[in-house]
Amino acid sequence: MSTAQRPRGGPRRLHLAAHFPGVNSTTVWADPRSGSQIDFSSFEHLARTAERGRFDFFFLAEGLRLREHNGRIHDLDVVGRPDALTVLSGLAAVTEHLGLAGTVNATFNEPYELARRLATLDHLSGGRAAWNVVTSSDAFTGENFRRGGFLDRADRYTRAAEFVTAARGLWDSWTPDGSPRHFVHHGRHFDIEGEFTVPRAPQGHPVVIQAGDSAEGREFAASAADVIFTRHGTLDAGRAFYADVKARLAAYGRHPEDLKIMPGVTVVLGDSDAEAQEKAAGIRRLQVSPQNAMLALEQVWGRDLSSYDPDGPLPETDPDPGSTLTQGRVRVGDPLTVAAKWRALAQAKGLSIRQTVIETTARQSFIGTPRTVAAAMEEFVTAEAADGFILVPHLTPGGLDDFVDQVVPLLQERGIFRSEYDGTTLRSHLGLAGPVWKG
Repeated sequence: MSTAQRPRGGPRRLHLAAHFPGVNSTTVWADPRSGSQIDFSSFEHLARTAERGRFDFFFLAEGLRLREHNGRIHDLDVVGRPDALTVLSGLAAVTEHLGLAGTVNATFNEPYELARRLATLDHLSGGRAAWNVVTSSDAFTGENFRRGGFLDRADRYTRAAEFVTAARGLWDSWTPDGSPRHFVHHGRHFDIEGEFTVPRAPQGHPVVIQAGDSAEGREFAASAADVIFTRHGTLDAGRAFYADVKARLAAYGRHPEDLKIMPGVTVVLGDSDAEAQEKAAGIRRLQVSPQNAMLALEQVWGRDLSSYDPDGPLPETDPDPGSTLTQGRVRVGDPLTVAAKWRALAQAKGLSIRQTVIETTARQSFIGTPRTVAAAMEEFVTAEAADGFILVPHLTPGGLDDFVDQVVPLLQERGIFRSEYDGTTLRSHLGLAGPVWKG
C-alpha cells in the first residue's frame, strides 16, 4: 500500500472538497429549499459550511456559453453563469482557511492574463487559490471569442500543457525575495515576453486541478496537475483509475503523493439505510422529471423525440452520431454504444424511457446512515480507490449541511480526517509540497 497521506503510524488521510451545485442535472431546483444559483449569499453559505467541516477547498465550475437544445436555450442555463474567479475573490473575504478553486478554460484565455488573476487571488486569500484547467474544441462555444473554435480536438491538451508551463514560468519570474525578472516564453501556441506585474504568490504556484478521464486527460494530469477531478464512483472503477494515473507519474519524475485523486460524489443520508435508499430514489425522480428524461434521451440520440412518451419504451431508431441538436454540452461516449447499453438495460428490467434515464444518469454515490457513509468513504481511501472526494450536493445552498453535521464528526473519530486545519495554504491542506523556485 502507498504511504501517500498516511501520518506516521496512522491511517491514510481523507481529503474533502465542495462543488457548488449549479446548472447541472444533479441539482434539484423543484425542492422548496433550493435557493439562488447566482446570489452571493448562496456561495457564502456553502463555503462557510465547507470551512466549518474543515474541507480542503470550494470548487466552482464554469460555462462560457449558454447551452442550446433543439434551437432553444437550455432551461437550466437561463439562471446565468457568473465568473468563477470574481466569486472566489469575494469568498476570500468571508473565509479564512478554505481553498478556493475556479474552473477556467485554457482554450479561450491567455497565460499572462490568467496567471495574473490567479496570483492575485492567491495573495488576496493568503495562499488558497486553485485553478481547474479545462479545455474545449467546441466551435459553438468558440463563437463567443474572436478566435472561434479553431482548435482540433487533438490540440486541446498540447495548448493546455503549454499554457500551464507558461503560467508557472510567469509565477516564477519573481524571486522569493521580491525581485521581478524579465520573462520570455516562445512556443507553438504562445509567444510572450515582458515583466509580470504580480509578486510571487504565497503558494509559489496556485494549485492546479485537472478534470478529465480520457487517456489524454490522464497523461496531462500526471505531467502537470496537483489534483485530478474524476467521476469514477464505484470501488473497482476507482481502484483501476487510481492505479493507472498514479503509475504515470514516474515518467515525469513525480511521486504518487504529488497528485491527489478526488472523484466527484453525491451523498444521501437517512436514519436507517432503508430510509436513505428511499430518499435517494425520491431525489432521482426529482432530478429526472419527464421533461429532463426526454432531454437526456435526445442528447444521446441527437434527434427530436418529442413525439415519444417518457413513460413508454426507448426509440427503435438509432442515434445520429453527427447531430448538432445539442450545443455546448459534450456527448458522453459513442451514441450508438450508449444507446445499445440503454436498450439492453431497458429490455432486461422492463424500463420506460424515464426509468432508463434514472437508472443510467442519476445515481448517488454514498447512500445510508452517517456511519454507513463514513465507513464506505474510509474503505475507498484505504483500498486506494481515491485520495478523497469532491462532494456535489443536490441542493443550493444547504446541500452540505447534514453531511458536515453528521458525517464529518464520524470521519474525525475514525482518525482519517482533520479536526482542525494544521496549515494556512491549500497546498498544506492537501499535503502537497511547494514548487521549487528555479532561479
